Amino acid sequence: MKSGAVPTVFIIDDDRGMRQAIQDLVESVGLRAESFATGEEFLRRQRSGSPSCLVLDVRLPHMNGLDFQRLLAETGVYIPIIFITAHGDIPMSVRALKSGAVEFLTKPFRDQDLLDAIHLAVQRDSAALEQRAGIHDLQVRYQALTAREREVLALVVGGMPNKQIADEIGASEATVKIHRGHMMQKMQAGSVVELVRMADKLKLSGSR
Repeated sequence: MKSGAVPTVFIIDDDRGMRQAIQDLVESVGLRAESFATGEEFLRRQRSGSPSCLVLDVRLPHMNGLDFQRLLAETGVYIPIIFITAHGDIPMSVRALKSGAVEFLTKPFRDQDLLDAIHLAVQRDSAALEQRAGIHDLQVRYQALTAREREVLALVVGGMPNKQIADEIGASEATVKIHRGHMMQKMQAGSVVELVRMADKLKLSGSR
């Protein structure tokens, strides 16, 4: 989580009274809250890079919450979801949770149950944001490598020693050492083990 970043709880419910009640509850514990009557309104809102979660009513006009959950996944919008409903059933809750929802609460629910779910959802989003930022940083480092350095990286990750790499790419061992040194420096890898972990995160393991 960014230093000083206050998490935002987005609320989608076509019941104005319920939206306001949840917004007041969220803001009472120091979090930001924004509410919407429909999923379409939410999609038009640009999210910041701070942690967030979505409190989503199952019954919505135009598109129900479960279909909206699927739409978010299909369009690459990653946000933890807490479902709320006055008309829930077990199959509905199972479907929501299997699709990644954090919680499925039936109205009327206890304020503390919702706050506990929000806390868990924000924690998950914070961890996911950090992970995506780390992968993006690795991608930037990898893009800075030359084609030859990427080739050497793949062979190092594959377990080849310098002599074999030299035979593989048709270069001298001394040249391989130079490429390897530059590659390790650009990737900011302190060891081959660390480089292997980086390659795994970038899904480069075993690739050439």
